Amino acid sequence: MNAAILSFALLMVLMVASGTLAVTRKKKTSEDYLVASREVPPWLSALSAVATNNSGFMFIGMIAYTYRLGIEAVWMMVGWILGDLTAWIFVHPKVRRRSEGGGINTLSELLGRSDPEDESSSDRIIVVAAGVITFAFLGVYAAAQLKAGSTALHALFEWDMSVGVLIGAAIVLLYSYAGGIRADIWTDAAQSVVMIVTMVLILVMGWRDIGGPDALMTNLEGQDPALVSWMPSTMELGFAAYLLGLFAGGFGSIGQPHLMVRYMSIDSIDSIRRAGIWYFTYFVPFFVASVGVGLYARALMPGLVHHPAASEMSDPTELALPLVTMELLPDVFVGVALAGLFAATVSTADSQIIVCSGSVTQDVRPQWKDSYLASKLATATIATVALLIALFAPEGVFGLVLIAWSALGASLGPVLLVRLLGWPLHTATALTMMGVAIATVSVWQAMGLDDDVLKILPGFLAAAAVYGSARLIARVRR
Repeated sequence: MNAAILSFALLMVLMVASGTLAVTRKKKTSEDYLVASREVPPWLSALSAVATNNSGFMFIGMIAYTYRLGIEAVWMMVGWILGDLTAWIFVHPKVRRRSEGGGINTLSELLGRSDPEDESSSDRIIVVAAGVITFAFLGVYAAAQLKAGSTALHALFEWDMSVGVLIGAAIVLLYSYAGGIRADIWTDAAQSVVMIVTMVLILVMGWRDIGGPDALMTNLEGQDPALVSWMPSTMELGFAAYLLGLFAGGFGSIGQPHLMVRYMSIDSIDSIRRAGIWYFTYFVPFFVASVGVGLYARALMPGLVHHPAASEMSDPTELALPLVTMELLPDVFVGVALAGLFAATVSTADSQIIVCSGSVTQDVRPQWKDSYLASKLATATIATVALLIALFAPEGVFGLVLIAWSALGASLGPVLLVRLLGWPLHTATALTMMGVAIATVSVWQAMGLDDDVLKILPGFLAAAAVYGSARLIARVRR
């Protein structure tokens, strides 16, 4: 175990250094802090987007989800990838084009402008509302990442979960003050390599101990036949609605401010297509690997929920990756893998907190728009809020991510689509769309229907219905 601790410490130093070295490239401007002066090459933006999109959600949440449900988790992968691909083809290029034309640094400002090149066309009420939503739900999302990272330290050192959360928050501030979003992007690229190698090693070692797909399925069926059933057990509204909900989950990336800022940061509009190729070349194998790791973890550790380390977890299955890593890999690789996991979740939290600070300084309080100091102070404040949520929220990582992702995607995504299509959008309509979407997501969650259809879909459809009704009323009145 000493080798694991030493390799963990060494890789953490290297990971933090890769981010803090961004100080050599930074400029003391809010645009550099928030979108890296739009100088990021496509391959780097793509790797960063994958890592940010899928760090705590994939490493902890998705593997735990697969551990619990078995082979049916494949449908989340299929729906999510198809939805994300649709967004890359039809939405992201337009976002990059519109944001550059008006020097726009945040998704909220993009939503507010009817003419992207005319700053005076910005609807302040829409911008502020979107900024407040960003602040609220990205804070929850960042808290989920801090909780995800703390599982690595809890499993390796048997520390209390709160210790990992506090360390993660401290590193977030270090990254932010070193180089803003550029520090996150550089670190994301480094950790992407570490984590894909880790996943492949776990699959190889799992194959060695359990056997190939046939032996794996036999093992799982012996535990519970439901684990090898391709059809989900909860489909009260039918399979088509279930899969469409997962598609909406992937497409919901268009409402995620921390992802949109990466596409705004790409060095040119023409680079979007190349970035997409890089993105899916990494994303698809990584998603497949996460499902495979979840299945092998279940085969190897069927009694995980009774593990001593699980007693402090709101969802014990979220220890699947750290524990299967410790079960299968030599100590030196255990340290490397868990350091990669911890660094991945921390840098994702950092990028989300920086975007939150942008929503404060660029959107809610535009008089601070060009203040580099205000951006830093906002980051520190929001990091504190995320820290408190991580320490006291009862939800596990997977639950927190899906709540924040669904609320952001359903509330901001439809408004963005209306703007990109050039359709008229009145202030009251936009506010109602956002409010109804969040309310629908919340009610769907409270009704316990999320296992039947992912809550982002009804939220998205509710926002679309509000817009359609408003247009219809406007036509009747004419």
